Amino acid sequence: MKKNYKLTICYDGSRYYGWEHQPDRDTIQGKLENVLTKMCGEFIDVLGAGRTDAGVHARGMVANAVFDAADKERGGRERTPDEIREYMNRYLPDDIVILEVSEASQRFHSRYNATGKTYCYTCYVGQTKPVFDRRYVTKLEGMPDLAAMNQAAAYLTGMHDFASFCGNPKMNKSTVRTVDSIRIQQKGDYLTLSFHGDGFLQHMVRIMTGTLLEVGFHRMQPNDVITILQGKKRSLAGPTAPAQGLCLIEVDYN
Repeated sequence: MKKNYKLTICYDGSRYYGWEHQPDRDTIQGKLENVLTKMCGEFIDVLGAGRTDAGVHARGMVANAVFDAADKERGGRERTPDEIREYMNRYLPDDIVILEVSEASQRFHSRYNATGKTYCYTCYVGQTKPVFDRRYVTKLEGMPDLAAMNQAAAYLTGMHDFASFCGNPKMNKSTVRTVDSIRIQQKGDYLTLSFHGDGFLQHMVRIMTGTLLEVGFHRMQPNDVITILQGKKRSLAGPTAPAQGLCLIEVDYN
């Protein structure tokens, strides 16, 4: 019997072309679908809570898939959620791991039922090279002004039209989103920017990060963010921060 399963996934996105499957390219969704298709003997569609960009990582991506978990080699006995997880982890590459599998209601949809997401962007501000973390951080040339960045972040917090922070020029849906919090912290040689909101547009977190760093290095003023939001043009905001520093931490559900 086909059931709807919720998957919690962790992955290193360094060598992948993002989440969404693409012809002749390695993607996270493609790898998951290949393994489940092998297990079930028919194509299984995996639906993700979002579409991380090429090179972006995740510690808590959520997806769901509907399939029959019968183990034909064991007389059709239904695999338990833990057995599904073990099977997938056996055949997935080492840079993708299934943290948890659980049965969900038939109406559960990992994307449409999500109520919030947390992303973290990590920068390295040390004087040497981050040799072992180089695939997961963006190295900055110097230390930005955190007070100015926090002032600018306050203008970004709340419900706004984030059209200026959207990387999709053909976006024809609403670009209004709510950013509940932006937390900027330094610990040793690492600077982290954590974002929580009800949802994010394409490249939105990376563009917000790039803009806040422009403020931090005094190439923009904190109150420029007000003008950027009001202008609703991508060209007004700062650069898109590199992908490798970004990680999806958690997806919220009621």
